[in-house]
Amino acid sequence: MITTIFVIGAGYVGLSNAVLLAQPKLANQVTLVDIDAQKIAQLQQQESPIDDALIAQFLATQSLNLAAQLVSEADFSTADLVIIATPTNYDVATGKFDTSSVEASIQTVRAHNAQVPIVIKSTVPIGFTRDMQTKFDTRILFMPEFLREGKALYDNLHPSRIIVGCDINHVPALQDVCHQLIVQYQTASEQNHTPSQIMPPTEAEAVKLFANSYLATRIAFFNELDSFAESMGLDSESIITGVSLDPRIGMHYNNPSFGYGGYCLPKDTQQLKANYEGIPANVIHAVVDANNTRKRFVARQIIAKQPNTVGVYRLSMKKDADNFRDSAILDIIELLKQHAIDVKIYEPSLSSPQFMDCPVVNDLASFLETSDVIVANRLHPELAHVKTKVYSRDVFGDS
Repeated sequence: MITTIFVIGAGYVGLSNAVLLAQPKLANQVTLVDIDAQKIAQLQQQESPIDDALIAQFLATQSLNLAAQLVSEADFSTADLVIIATPTNYDVATGKFDTSSVEASIQTVRAHNAQVPIVIKSTVPIGFTRDMQTKFDTRILFMPEFLREGKALYDNLHPSRIIVGCDINHVPALQDVCHQLIVQYQTASEQNHTPSQIMPPTEAEAVKLFANSYLATRIAFFNELDSFAESMGLDSESIITGVSLDPRIGMHYNNPSFGYGGYCLPKDTQQLKANYEGIPANVIHAVVDANNTRKRFVARQIIAKQPNTVGVYRLSMKKDADNFRDSAILDIIELLKQHAIDVKIYEPSLSSPQFMDCPVVNDLASFLETSDVIVANRLHPELAHVKTKVYSRDVFGDS
């Protein structure tokens, strides 16, 4: 019976899963552990260390069965389940995810508890879980997450599907664990029923990478449509709406941007591309190339306006998010600087006076007044009165 749960990693994935499983209706005791003392201190004060409004609300108002402590202080010997949600950044030098934090976490848990089932929630290369089972033991599973930054808890409460990566044909003893996991996540959600699947861990890893790569493909397609419309002087919104009204395509995930970015899509497409080594393929390679082409196109459109000073309004890819790691705008800033254009940045989440060797302007009015062109991946009402200076491809005004 799963009742005592440890979650390693207090980022979007780990924190949202910890809060989800700590709801009183599940009767679990959840301990969230991390190496960051500041994050732990905030959590111990019922404060969220990440920008997610629903997580902050749950921490402040719900009677969660949730504790927080440093990894070095954690005793995993009492755990019925351990979930690992540590970062796995894409390493350009090796052409794959850096999974060292996941492997180190498994090592730490196994030093305390040889039997507890371990669920990997971090995104990993296809075949990684099998490698860990060979290196450690077969009580290691994989469960892909399908969460958006800023809406991680909401997406956990309203999941599109629940997938447990566990080969129960080869490890029958884990069949009960797999079904308990599905019950836990079904019960934790606010839906009556969520489609669920049990499949081997390698297939579950592939689901994660192919799902995100499809989303990246969709973004790249509508961005190329938008590049065509802008170049030809056509109304991009009308064309996209006409295309998307086909029910096979749908009116969703079709808003142009400066390119896909954020933490997941760039690294997941790169990892899937690396997994294709030796296999004939074109689409994934083309999507990665198309995203780079889009950023260069956007930069050329801005440069063509001949500004002396470009103001970059916000660095995050999405509204209501505080993470701008691998945001497309970062590459566009570099391209603008290569053309000797002065760039200034308005980003309230930055405390330093400079970022990427560009001045950070905290006064919005001054930022808007002194920028010849204001570049905004996503529009905001506070830009409405200077819309003649704003360059954005946000045609639908959603996140």
